[in-house]
Amino acid sequence: MSGKKRITVAYGDGIGPEIMKATLNILEAAGAPLEYDVITIGEQVYLNGGSTGIEDSSWDTIRKNKVFLKSPITTPQGGGFKSMNVTVRKSLGLYANVRPVKAYHPYVRSHFPDLNLTIIRENEEDLYAGIEHQQTIEVVQTLKLVSRPGIESIVRYAFEYAKANNRKKVTCMTKDNIMKQADGLFSKIFREIAVEYPDIEANHMIIDIGSAKLANNPEMFDVVVTLNLYGDIISDIVAEVAGSVGMGGSSNVGDKVSMFEAIHGSAPDIAGKNIANPSGLLNGAIMMLVHMGMADIAETIENAWLRTLEDGVHTGDIYKQGMSTQRAGTQEFAEAVIARLGQKPEQFDVVTYNKEAKPINVSRRYAPRNIEKELVGIDVFLDWIGEDRDPQVLGDMLKACEGDFFELKIITNRGVKVYPDCLPETFRSDHWRCRYLRKDESKPATLDEILKLMSNINKAGLEFIKTEQLYTFDGVRGYSLGQGE
Repeated sequence: MSGKKRITVAYGDGIGPEIMKATLNILEAAGAPLEYDVITIGEQVYLNGGSTGIEDSSWDTIRKNKVFLKSPITTPQGGGFKSMNVTVRKSLGLYANVRPVKAYHPYVRSHFPDLNLTIIRENEEDLYAGIEHQQTIEVVQTLKLVSRPGIESIVRYAFEYAKANNRKKVTCMTKDNIMKQADGLFSKIFREIAVEYPDIEANHMIIDIGSAKLANNPEMFDVVVTLNLYGDIISDIVAEVAGSVGMGGSSNVGDKVSMFEAIHGSAPDIAGKNIANPSGLLNGAIMMLVHMGMADIAETIENAWLRTLEDGVHTGDIYKQGMSTQRAGTQEFAEAVIARLGQKPEQFDVVTYNKEAKPINVSRRYAPRNIEKELVGIDVFLDWIGEDRDPQVLGDMLKACEGDFFELKIITNRGVKVYPDCLPETFRSDHWRCRYLRKDESKPATLDEILKLMSNINKAGLEFIKTEQLYTFDGVRGYSLGQGE
């Protein structure tokens, strides 16, 4: 036995092979006891007919080694190609995306020299569930799915991360004033879990003003936890205002497997020119070493990298007259870092990691099943243009379908009430949500009753394209009201 640990490596597309070579050269020079199983991902797999960008045989390699260092990939333009990154994150349960962002002023230009925060992004759910349908000629839908276990995992991870890294504050960002069910559940669970960490300040911000604050005053934040799409957006915002998206690395953490990468893309326009900055992938690799219990080697590399920045050895993306001393190519930059292994920065704080720290392990739990779930109605979605899209005409037709058990309460079009009492200014598409609730509220609805209602709608010649059953949970409404309802 060599005593080395095997990890999975993918060189990726575009600048990927160049920055991976530079990164692995630094790891080897620093004495990282690693061996590599190399897999092919990305554009080559897509063009060979693999719709997810990863070969079936590669899954076993990743799962066996449990640690995956990945360069960025290129997804071909056009339909039919699924995001390989999202596929890997979701399939392997990599629920926490961790993106530390720090300013390296004055060596990397930034308006916020004290910026030092971490974005912790939910990684499996939200709009990245990728479930979309075209339902009418005019309307498509995307399903935003969140779960209590998924939210609890990422929120608890954020607080555990703050505790392990001596962070003082966790800020939750959602749009719970609009998406009261999905984002509302996220902020509710955040408040519940925050109570368990009394030594850590907790606050909530609406994502729009939160994003503005991150762009204008990022130094007020410490750890930010948020949903998948928001986290993807704000982590790029923060990386940019810190000085360069090309500097940022990230980890994707799961119960059994973890993936480490740069946050930037494959930049095919500069591929093969030896000008790409390898720092993002190198910082991802440093996070990987800490995760694997090699904190001493991670310290050595990161301190050498900081010293390289201080000495003015910069790739073209951060090079500036009067501050930089050498415009380095990708491999030359790696050689400069290697030459400084064992040295420490003089202007930046020297990096130290807790050698006894263990990877954060959050128990992922299912929600309790002792909640009373009661069926109270149904939303029926129609494709209808009818008589000049007149909601009164549609309402009269649907009222006639009610039968003995249900009452038509409201019709909405793109979420806003159009029946009863539609305002003439309200624009109407061909997609209608028609809400029926049970007349006798003292009894739950039954599926037989709903089938009779749907039969009536079908006999009326109306095309239903989707239904959503409406429930209460322990008597609490489990569905949103329409705008104007």
